[in-house]
Amino acid sequence: MKKLFGTIGTSLLGMTAAAQTADKPNIIIILADDMGYSDIGCYGGEIETPNIDRLAQNGLRYRRFYNCARSCPTRASLLTGLYPHQAGMGWMAAADLQTPAYQGYLNKQCVTIAEVLQSAGYSTYMAGKWHVSSDRQNKGLVKDNWPLQRGFERYFGIVEGASNYYNVKYTNDNDQAMSPDDGSFYFTHALSDSASAFIARHDFAANPLFLYLAYTSPHWPLHALQKDIDKYTGRYKVGWDRLRRERFERQKEMGLFAADALLSPRDEAVAAWDDLPEREQEEFVRRMAIYAAQIDAMDQGIGRVINSLEKKGQFNNTAIFFLSDNGACAEFVSGGKSKAVNGKADTHESYRIHWANLSSTPFREYKHFTNEGGIATPLIVHYPNGIDRKLNNAFVSDYGHLIDLMATCTDLGKAQYPETFGENSIIPMQGVSLTPNFSGKRMERPSPVFWEHEANIAARDGKWKIVAKTKEGTPFDKSSVKLYDLDADPTEMSDLSERYPERREYLFARWNAWAEDVGVFPLDTRGYGQRQNAYRRVINGEFDDLFGDWNLICRDDAEVNFTIDTENAISGNKTAKIEVVRKGRQPASALMKWTLRLNPSETMAIGFKANADRNTKLFFRIEKVDEPQLNILDEEIRLTPHTETFRFDDITVRKGGAYQIVFYLGDTDGTCRIDAVQLNITN
Repeated sequence: MKKLFGTIGTSLLGMTAAAQTADKPNIIIILADDMGYSDIGCYGGEIETPNIDRLAQNGLRYRRFYNCARSCPTRASLLTGLYPHQAGMGWMAAADLQTPAYQGYLNKQCVTIAEVLQSAGYSTYMAGKWHVSSDRQNKGLVKDNWPLQRGFERYFGIVEGASNYYNVKYTNDNDQAMSPDDGSFYFTHALSDSASAFIARHDFAANPLFLYLAYTSPHWPLHALQKDIDKYTGRYKVGWDRLRRERFERQKEMGLFAADALLSPRDEAVAAWDDLPEREQEEFVRRMAIYAAQIDAMDQGIGRVINSLEKKGQFNNTAIFFLSDNGACAEFVSGGKSKAVNGKADTHESYRIHWANLSSTPFREYKHFTNEGGIATPLIVHYPNGIDRKLNNAFVSDYGHLIDLMATCTDLGKAQYPETFGENSIIPMQGVSLTPNFSGKRMERPSPVFWEHEANIAARDGKWKIVAKTKEGTPFDKSSVKLYDLDADPTEMSDLSERYPERREYLFARWNAWAEDVGVFPLDTRGYGQRQNAYRRVINGEFDDLFGDWNLICRDDAEVNFTIDTENAISGNKTAKIEVVRKGRQPASALMKWTLRLNPSETMAIGFKANADRNTKLFFRIEKVDEPQLNILDEEIRLTPHTETFRFDDITVRKGGAYQIVFYLGDTDGTCRIDAVQLNITN
């Protein structure tokens, strides 16, 4: 990748702490999750966000700031100052798509803002959602890419992408535990309280603070406290059509959009509010009231964070950035034990495309897509000691991108972005500092900015933008690329491709060169489930990710220890070790299984290596989930202290569906080791 921003790799060794930290602001980045462009008050919304609005009134608002359309890519870009593909997170943490750009976790060719600011004397804290480490590795408790391993000194939150708000498996530094189940816990408040505690306990006389506060609010599931829900139930009875118009009028009145700007039409998938039966209206009112309550709770917490800064006398010397990780979420989610829409712990619901269309006001599209509704986020910057007070409550017309936050933090913190980190060469940061805007100057951006997510693409250069939406499962079609003049047409209503074909071709050529450079190709148009299913076929058979994605089961009254043996490994550095102890007269039992989906007429070959401390019976099976009569392999194997290789070829799948590969120790005690599980599937 060509250097788009200069770097300096000199060492900070020998500098005193005082020299490193003098005249440096504290820096706090606050990230909302799945919040739409127009939801907060200072961007036109009717949700009560007085604390966020206070930051805007006494700071700057960007008319157009851009994220990366989805959680993982956005968080990777925000943290590293790179495009997500350069950091290894071109898609999601749910799968390693077997290319460096889409490996699903932060690579070693990037550094985080925390790592860079640490070198400049900052103490670094994080509260919230991480979501830039592999889901498989998280399940195996491989912590190489957890916050403490990527520059943060303290951490409280979830390393995964979503959770129940009341019952949470949280991570405290590097340890995990379950939240209390006495009704006292609500995750949004726990994150705010943790962030406030970090501030309260920090010694500002010793060094400045960097805090990354990444809320899960208002990401599904719809979970909120009743007192907050009650504030909003009556507010949404007028429906989404009227509220979209009202939000847009407020946006124009406050100067966010010009008076002649156009509101995009209601999404074709959304019915007119007045056409809905009363019963459906009532349910949708409840959905939006809970969503609004989630944002309200986040704003309450931000107020407590501000209060903590004020108590420490640090509010004016803190640069606070507030933004969202993608556009509004139109995903249909419905699960949980209860189907009631009431915000309680036993529900698992989303607010649906109907209200997402409101949250995206005035834009088209949502999370996943690279139209403005998918990638435009509010950005509020509050920094009294660093922003010209004449600019308070002003809008910034320059557009910015997540890649700019690393450059801005490095600039503010007087830090030096490294060319190498540890033993690894580091990709130069891709953004430009936002700090010229703090004194009313314009940014100088040397290159267009680019996007690709699930083969939805875009590029922006000045007022010009190309964008293409790709239907899941269909090849990318260049003819779908549209051209917009965002100065004249901020809501992408008028495609100018035919009028300015040379501009469209120029921008697409720039995008194509960027895509080639960062490893986008070949464009992958598979859906979420297809990508996950393909990754399930890449079995964690060498246990490099410990027991990640293996399901370990034992009978309740059995004593079974599943461990990774590194001292007596069969193959490579890690081997699965299963110790089974008989209790009383009943045999102990243990299962280690791997689930995946298979298609009819596919042929499998599978092999593994194993041994035991003494002669032991092992059952090896490939079972059809819920249809045991269709099991395609059932073998009884005798293990001995001598390592043997077992292989089974030409296993034909008669019926497609969910299968599980099972190692079953069912009638004996003892210790066995399993390794080098290899799976090959052919059509």
